Amino acid sequence: MRRLALSFALLLSLAPALAAAAAPPLVVVVDPGHGGDKDGALSPAGLREKDLTLAIARRLAARLRADGAEVLLTRDADQPVDLARRAALANAKQADLFVSIHLNAMPGRARAATRGIETYFLSADATDARANAVAARENADRLAGGAPFDAADPVGGILQDLQDAETLAESSRLAYAIHRTVVARSGAPDRGVKQAPFYVLAGARMPAVLVELGFVSQPAEARRLAEAAYQERLAQAVADGIAAWRRPASAAILRGP
Repeated sequence: MRRLALSFALLLSLAPALAAAAAPPLVVVVDPGHGGDKDGALSPAGLREKDLTLAIARRLAARLRADGAEVLLTRDADQPVDLARRAALANAKQADLFVSIHLNAMPGRARAATRGIETYFLSADATDARANAVAARENADRLAGGAPFDAADPVGGILQDLQDAETLAESSRLAYAIHRTVVARSGAPDRGVKQAPFYVLAGARMPAVLVELGFVSQPAEARRLAEAAYQERLAQAVADGIAAWRRPASAAILRGP
């Protein structure tokens, strides 16, 4: 009986490793915001969002690969990528999740004091006016390309287009998992998890989030975002948030139907 109990205890201790070995590699598409002639937000010192998001996205990709994931970057250089094509790349790859990396900005007098982390998942309706403004700024790349933004776009019909409440629920869960970890590790103010009509997320057929990892418009935060050590901290935090999102799925594998 004692031997049986020990064997059962050993099996329980090995269960997480066995589940990880049995599961296929996680496929993640990491999307560095903007690129090419689309600089994104600018810091007071001239730092460009597109450069910082690419640096952080590369670090995130390296972290995820070290954890055994298969990772595709929507861009790995300073090149333009149409917003619709970013999600299309994830769909073609049959990715498990899509993570878009961005930096925030605040206009006017508030820019000197506003900093912190915001994380978004897709909704046809924005959480509030500020969330709607962030989506409008990030959607501007598509508008600048001359394409109309109307009810016929995927954002306008997202609830009918996805036809999958589970995907939206998983996007929400992923957003909260990443957000909690990034806020805790960065020490930056918690500006919440929100919903907004981001075009870059609209076509994704998998859990998809957009993470605003800080305000490049705030001078001190912009300088911090340019530091390699802080970029590594953010990348590790996002990777750990993704790992936290995965854990319930691993537990379900162990429990069985």
